Amino acid sequence: MRIFSFALLFIVTGTAFSQVPSQRRTTSVGNISLSVNNYGTFGKPDVRSTTQGPSSMAYPKGSGIEHLFEAGIWIGALVDGQVRVSTSSVDASSGYSPGGSGFEFNQLSTITERSKLSNSSNYSASAISHQDFLFSMTDSFVVVPGTSFPIGGHQNPLKAVCKVETYTWNFGYANYFVIANYEITNMSAQRWDSVYMGVFSDLVVRNVNVTRDAGTAFFNKGRNGVNKDFHSIYAYQSYGDDVDYTRSYGALQFLGMDWRGLFFNPNKPDTFLKAGLPTPKVNYNFWNFNSPIAPWNTPGNDQERYLKLAQGIDSTDLYSGSGPIVGIPANWLQLLSAGPLANINPGEKFTFTFAFVCAKMKEPISYLPSTGTSIFSTPEMEKELTEHLKRTRSTYVGEDKNENGVYSPELDLNQNGKLDRFVLPEPPLAPNVKVISEESKIEVYWDKRAESSVDPFTRQRDFEGYRIYRTNPGDDLKGQITQNLKLIGQWDSAGNDIGYNNGFSAIALKEPVKFEGDTTEYHYKYSFSNLSNGWQYLVGVTAFDKGDKNLGISSEESSISESENRVFTGTTANDFNGNEKKVGVYPNPYNTKAAWDGDNSRLRKLVFFNLPSEAEITIYASSGDVIASFKHNSETYNGEGIRWFQNYGDTSKTVMSGGEHAWDLLNESKTQISTGVYLFTVKDMKSGEIQSGTFAVIK
Repeated sequence: MRIFSFALLFIVTGTAFSQVPSQRRTTSVGNISLSVNNYGTFGKPDVRSTTQGPSSMAYPKGSGIEHLFEAGIWIGALVDGQVRVSTSSVDASSGYSPGGSGFEFNQLSTITERSKLSNSSNYSASAISHQDFLFSMTDSFVVVPGTSFPIGGHQNPLKAVCKVETYTWNFGYANYFVIANYEITNMSAQRWDSVYMGVFSDLVVRNVNVTRDAGTAFFNKGRNGVNKDFHSIYAYQSYGDDVDYTRSYGALQFLGMDWRGLFFNPNKPDTFLKAGLPTPKVNYNFWNFNSPIAPWNTPGNDQERYLKLAQGIDSTDLYSGSGPIVGIPANWLQLLSAGPLANINPGEKFTFTFAFVCAKMKEPISYLPSTGTSIFSTPEMEKELTEHLKRTRSTYVGEDKNENGVYSPELDLNQNGKLDRFVLPEPPLAPNVKVISEESKIEVYWDKRAESSVDPFTRQRDFEGYRIYRTNPGDDLKGQITQNLKLIGQWDSAGNDIGYNNGFSAIALKEPVKFEGDTTEYHYKYSFSNLSNGWQYLVGVTAFDKGDKNLGISSEESSISESENRVFTGTTANDFNGNEKKVGVYPNPYNTKAAWDGDNSRLRKLVFFNLPSEAEITIYASSGDVIASFKHNSETYNGEGIRWFQNYGDTSKTVMSGGEHAWDLLNESKTQISTGVYLFTVKDMKSGEIQSGTFAVIK
């Protein structure tokens, strides 16, 4: 209540005691990486030009496949018969800017985080998901807080205060969506009539690690579509230099509104109709960037925006074979809206919930015969998208299986006497995993905490077994390493009709082990041998349960992301002290066109091996000039600072062997070195001993 008291105070007085800083957080527990901003927008508008750092809306996480430029809510209403629309995002070429026209919401709080994961530093019993983001914002300011600069075109705010929560899960069957839940309060002294809620978006599906397009060429290759069964608008890339590296859908999905104890559900309008209220309706709108041509025109004022919120584009226009949406790839903008709510009184609140959803295209890919290269989406290709929209919807519905918003004791899974939304059957806890990298070898240890897990949905202890996954060398260069995980082994309980019934003796340790500085007891071990040094292997262990046939619940598996490690096999630390092992370099010679690395000069790496635990490496030209110098520490080195690891790895999850260090073949000025023979020295910082060698760079 403190936030809302503060909000009410400054709405009445027109003054804020202090300006809350703007903030961006990015979802990280699932396989969708979405930027959430406390000033009311979603996404990262400069994602094309600034590919490093936070994603905009990447799926799979870390792939470079982005799905969003920017998005935000619109609230439209009549106040004393006059149209008012407050927007948190509009189609601006540079995206959000403080005070920019159409960016009418400002932050009331920073973003806080909470989590249902017991091992998270943000664990909270009140958490909804594995990663909740929470903040508050308002449209009540008419000037940029802390300044005298007016917010463009925003003289008549609705004076709404929004308590925003986003929910993300790491389950393998639910790690592709982020739900946004808004509690909206009318903090004005006037009633809002004929209220519509909407989500504006600029869905743009491109692989920013691959494409060379910029400006208009980056945005004009998208197609849009509608899935009315699940109240969704989606976008995908039709053609372009990166189209074969993308093949993905980005979608917005309307989930519902709760108002005065009534559930706004267009699929079941009787509740509203019996009360004499307007029919609940979802509207689908699209327009071209800066287009003046109706119905694809960009709305430029409150009257035009309210009309878009209240009226969708006719389905004939949407689905016509030669119509703009299906037939012409372009720079499309989207608006998914719902309403009307008859009125919102001063001080009254309601909820509005929607989701960002991603999915991969399913084969076979269909191409338009007119060009032979332009992708045309089919229901078969959209199969995974439809499945993901369905799962997102069921997550939101939770215990409301009848989708009428009415509490039912027989559907009360946790028996708390109220209707709960955002409910998922849960797999066992993910195992705690310890990975050790050695030369040509990876050892994986894990604990047995999953075996005592109780599913809150069925209230049963239903652990069944473990699975271990790994990728192959070079899978990372495809830009979707998590999609290339392969099941290596499975061990499950004996004596039932589930799985292999092979038990756990093959992986169980005779005695549990601990590692220095780690209190976890590890009970299981699996080893990978004969691996190639210097390549990245993604390794992870999951736990899965029995499911429940009586309740129609399939076996569920914990998320690979919780136990995921990016492992580089190689030599272990080799302190000199007269040791006969000598430092070296691979590959030597280094071929600048080798498949070992990425597809441009900034994505190269040369690896030094047999390094001491603490070392200084210096590279010289044949003339004796120093080309580059850097230090190595086996305890902390994880590839940080090398572009290859930023594009294809995840340094927060990287495991190195300790005796190897990569260099990006850039000099101290960060420019590409030429072909030729180079000298290097390695100094053992503990003993002072120095070893030297040479390597060659060729084309």
